[in-house]
Amino acid sequence: MYIGVDLGTSSVKVSLVTAEGQIVASNTQEYPLYSPHPGFSEQRPEDWLDKTLLALKALSELTSLSDVRAMSFSGQMHGLVCLDEADNVIRPAILWNDQRTQKETDYLNQVVGVKKLVEYTANRAVTGFTAPKILWVKNNEPQNFERIAKIMLPKDYLAYMLTGTFATDVSDAGGTLLFDVKNRAWSKQMLEIVGLPESALPKVYESSCVIGTVKEKFCRLTGLNENVKVVIGGGDQAVGAVGTGTVGEGGASISLGTSGVIFVASETFKEDKEGLLHNFCHADGRYHFMGVTLSAAASYGWITDLLGVDVASLESEVAAAPIDDVVFTPYLTGERSPINAPTVKGSFYGLTAQTKRANLARAVMEGVAFSLKDCLSVMNSVGIKPKKARVIGGGSRSKAWVQILADVLDLEICKINTSDGGALGAAILAMVGDGVYACVDDACKAIVKDVESVLPDRERAEKYRKKFEIYKKLQEFSLKLIK
Repeated sequence: MYIGVDLGTSSVKVSLVTAEGQIVASNTQEYPLYSPHPGFSEQRPEDWLDKTLLALKALSELTSLSDVRAMSFSGQMHGLVCLDEADNVIRPAILWNDQRTQKETDYLNQVVGVKKLVEYTANRAVTGFTAPKILWVKNNEPQNFERIAKIMLPKDYLAYMLTGTFATDVSDAGGTLLFDVKNRAWSKQMLEIVGLPESALPKVYESSCVIGTVKEKFCRLTGLNENVKVVIGGGDQAVGAVGTGTVGEGGASISLGTSGVIFVASETFKEDKEGLLHNFCHADGRYHFMGVTLSAAASYGWITDLLGVDVASLESEVAAAPIDDVVFTPYLTGERSPINAPTVKGSFYGLTAQTKRANLARAVMEGVAFSLKDCLSVMNSVGIKPKKARVIGGGSRSKAWVQILADVLDLEICKINTSDGGALGAAILAMVGDGVYACVDDACKAIVKDVESVLPDRERAEKYRKKFEIYKKLQEFSLKLIK
């Protein structure tokens, strides 16, 4: 048996999984999020450990954990955890969705320069990354900065507390803006920029590597045996991709959650010179590109609330609505990829007196798909050209939206036999670390299967190709308005 720990922003989910990938039992424990000032987002790392232990204990009350062989992690990315010499938490963790670091982000992109950042790390700075957070602490809390002995990411804090091993993995490290993604090592130039020695950063492992065993005191508390291997795991997007079988050259997945993510794996490192997308190491031992649209299902939730209808009742209307001239740009909370414009605004274009609610709702679905196509176009330009993509997330329940994705992206879109991406992906990494499977690819092929396939319609795909050109013109105009 294996355990996957999915450390999220609002809760931790711990799942007990068989070597065949079946979820035997799961337990979820919530913890608070603090916002002491507008735009701030923080949590207590101690809460993550306490709630993970509670979840493990709850599982042990349902079924014995004595035969668990290994465990691993999927963790919310980019969060800054600072420990002092005595391993005390110096201040609450600054999370991925914290927006306080705009000044530091501008400094990195404009003074250090995007060209150098991409050379050093393969990425440009965004407010969510870890390096701007370190600079914020340095600039605003110098007394705390001077106390820093260890910097780590959220799931790495759990691993450190459970094992005593100061470690991270290549996928999570890539999201710090301190990591040379191409060469899979800490960037000496970035460490100089933020003013930290390399000794303050954890040793970097591949995501399926064993870093130790669970401490005896935690075994007694949770019912785990003292030989349970701890595999370092990875960042939530990479591990979630493992849980959907998105590995190997051109493996692709799309998440239609609150935000939308298009994730494409690559056998080799490929450079995006403009840093338009996130370019990270993958948990399968290779690399991946990732594009993020900030308001995916959030946009559809917004339009259904605005129209005063529920999602289910609108679904059939959307499916029957034609492809028309109404275009939506889904920039309700700014936009991440590939335009990286936090202040850009959303819009509708092409409205007439004949426009009905189904036309608006369909345009929202199309607009999210166009944003993802925008990211895919960047991937295509550097030689990454997937032939199909697996879709997950709440939006994937809409047949109309899945068909729109297939037509807009001109890709086969597949649904799979599982929805437990993060926890399952972590369990798969634990299995690979334990030697059940020779590599992540083999584990994914054995466990994750396509159960439904949606093909693009050539006539609709051509209509969407022309409509995407209008979307790009609207995007260009929207960007001009904020300059």
